[in-house]
Amino acid sequence: MNADLTDLPPAHPDVDRLVELMRLAPQEGDRFVAESDDIGTPALFGGQVLGQALMAACLTAPPERRVHSLHAYFLLPGEHAPVSYEVDRVRDGRSFSMRSVVARQGSKIIFELSASFQLEEDGPEHQAPMPSHPGPDGLVPESVGRDAIRHLLPPPFCDKLLGPRGLEIRRVRPLSPMNPQPRADGSAMWVRSLARLPDDPLLHRALLAYASDHGLLLAATEPHGLSMLRGDVRLASLDHAMWFHRDFRLDDWLLYVTESPSTGGARGLCAGRYYARDGRLVASVMQEGMMRVFKKG
Repeated sequence: MNADLTDLPPAHPDVDRLVELMRLAPQEGDRFVAESDDIGTPALFGGQVLGQALMAACLTAPPERRVHSLHAYFLLPGEHAPVSYEVDRVRDGRSFSMRSVVARQGSKIIFELSASFQLEEDGPEHQAPMPSHPGPDGLVPESVGRDAIRHLLPPPFCDKLLGPRGLEIRRVRPLSPMNPQPRADGSAMWVRSLARLPDDPLLHRALLAYASDHGLLLAATEPHGLSMLRGDVRLASLDHAMWFHRDFRLDDWLLYVTESPSTGGARGLCAGRYYARDGRLVASVMQEGMMRVFKKG
């Protein structure tokens, strides 16, 4: 995973916090406990549970096998409190391993994840080509747009929800978060960490799972010109699936291309693809979420 990281600082407190979130404390057996981070959402941020559950699965898998896919369900809203993860070593075959993870807070199961691991093998390759978009240089950081609407939201809500959370995001065609115009052809954003990350491929994959839940459901609102911050719609993740195709670094720019193939029945289906700057497709994402529009008047 070689990359030119010379323009990134060696450390940043928000990145340190992200990395620390993925450090699980081992308990008896295949059980782990992790801290939580309140980013201003009413419930625990789903990306945090995704990343931590994936790390729990990775900690029990053979080290020579890399995670290549995960499938998860968000069962209950989580609280801003520590989360316990219990791993079931479902299977270790000759080439593949399967792990199942249950996340609990108290007596409640809030989340379940299954992850598959594989020994590295050679085979034929093809991929969907990288869409043509401007590179990250010259694009406005999303933090600039967040600062522009900060005065419209009550503190401390805005300070947490609009914080950087260790990631730098630059949208290719940003929409107004308070007054978005309908757009049906999807979105694209460049994303990377705000500082260099350790040379741990599992950490990079767990953090990409964390990042993949950031704004993905907004793809379902864009064709309708709906704004969550304006109070038009309520969104909540129902499930999440992710496939890791090739190695990458999250402290180098990745292009996240998102779209919504379908909405209906108060649900929205969203799809995403991550590309490295050299055009390699490194990961794919699918998510369905609840999408309830508030009636006006």
